[in-house]
Amino acid sequence: MDGFQVFNRSTGDHFTCQEGQSVLKAMEQRGLKCVPVGCRGGGCGFCKIRVREGDFECGKMSKVHAPPEAVEKGEVLACRIYPRSDLTIECMPLPEVALAKQTTTKPLR
Repeated sequence: MDGFQVFNRSTGDHFTCQEGQSVLKAMEQRGLKCVPVGCRGGGCGFCKIRVREGDFECGKMSKVHAPPEAVEKGEVLACRIYPRSDLTIECMPLPEVALAKQTTTKPLR
C-alpha cells in the first residue's frame, strides 16, 4: 500500500499520508490549508482537527489543547497524529482571539 487516503470533509480535499507521516505534514506537502500552523510539535493547539472515521496513532500533544476526553472524541492536533488507516477529518476553526494572537505583529521602535 502506498500510504493512507485522508478525506477532509471541511474542504472536500483528498490527499495521501504516508505511514509515519503526520497529517499536517502531508497537508503542507500538497499545499493544502485547513488549519493555522503554529509550533508543529503538539504544544500550541493551532492545528486542531476532528477525526470522524479511521484509526490513527497519537504523538505527544499538549493536554491543554488535546485533553484525553477530546482525543477520545477524535479532537486531535494534525501535527501529532499518524494514520493507521484511511481517515475522514474535519477542520476545527480557532477562536478569533487565538487567530488574532497568531497574526498580530509588534511595531518596530
